[in-house]
Amino acid sequence: MIFRRYSLVLKNFDWLLFSAAVLLVCFGLAALYSITISFDNPDFLNFKKQVIFSLIGLLLLLAVSFIDYRWWRDLAFFVYVFAVILLITVLFIGQIIHGTKGWFNLLGLNFQPVEIAKLALVVMLAGFLSKRITAVEEFKSFIMTGLLAGLPFLLVIFQPDFGSALILFLIWFLLIFLAGTDKKYLIGIIGLIIFMFVVSWFFIFADYQKDRILTFFNPEIDPYGRGYHVRQATIAVGAGGLFGRGLGFGSQSQLKFIPASQTDFIFAVIAEELGFLGVGLVFFFWVVIFQRLIKAVNQVKDDFASLFILGVSILFFIQVFINIGMNVGLVPVTGISLPFVSYGGSFLIISLVLIGLVESIIARSRS
Repeated sequence: MIFRRYSLVLKNFDWLLFSAAVLLVCFGLAALYSITISFDNPDFLNFKKQVIFSLIGLLLLLAVSFIDYRWWRDLAFFVYVFAVILLITVLFIGQIIHGTKGWFNLLGLNFQPVEIAKLALVVMLAGFLSKRITAVEEFKSFIMTGLLAGLPFLLVIFQPDFGSALILFLIWFLLIFLAGTDKKYLIGIIGLIIFMFVVSWFFIFADYQKDRILTFFNPEIDPYGRGYHVRQATIAVGAGGLFGRGLGFGSQSQLKFIPASQTDFIFAVIAEELGFLGVGLVFFFWVVIFQRLIKAVNQVKDDFASLFILGVSILFFIQVFINIGMNVGLVPVTGISLPFVSYGGSFLIISLVLIGLVESIIARSRS
């Protein structure tokens, strides 16, 4: 009976979605290997870790896909509370990396609880909105969703991790917008943000914070300081040409001109070493993922399922847009990694688990 149920799930699997995610992971591993061989004494530790993280993530993807997604809907509140507890705990006993107290160190491996918080927020909002789909335009529902998103948002701000906090905010804002929340509430939020920014610019922001914003609009103001990251990344992206310089032969990446090349700016490494062809494949795989997600949203008949897939689509789109935007100088450097591609254990594993949850929904909607 169990074997039959599992075989039915695999039969109804969205293999295009799965394959696109796996191929992106392979691109990330190839880029990470190339970056590693540029070191004077390469030990391939991060590469080996990423391979292990990939295998764990793929196993969890399959395991989660075999579990009925409605289980997550029923336990949405507990998943949310668990994530909030982790975010509170990390503020007290977490490890500080790059000025952010947002990591747990488990047996020598760093784990970032905000990645669980992203999953938990999507599950919680999908569960909450699906039970109130006819009352989603009410002010009470708007406030309740704001409180649900606001708690993890503030806890992440306290770390401080402004990039992840921005993602949590955008997940909430875009999901309630697409769910049909009254537009006047959303316009009010946008107006409040603009007002707070203007007030902060004149009365709160320090000079160095203003410089960061100005440097974003014109990196040449400080090309060897705050504009260095964007400048080097854009040089690498433009240097790749059509076919790239080959894995291990990119001057920007191999000579370590690109900062955070394994995480934030791994897209620039791919662009330089694999060229337009490599970048085109990365974009193609992401187009496949988003096409399959949108198709699933339109096909499933369960409100929770459709809202959850919509939330996952928003999460991935935000991170892809911001990361690639950073690499080509379109958005500020916010420390957002590229899903499935950038180095990071908790980030990769949660991304694959999200695909597994979507696969669980798709398989059961087809059966």
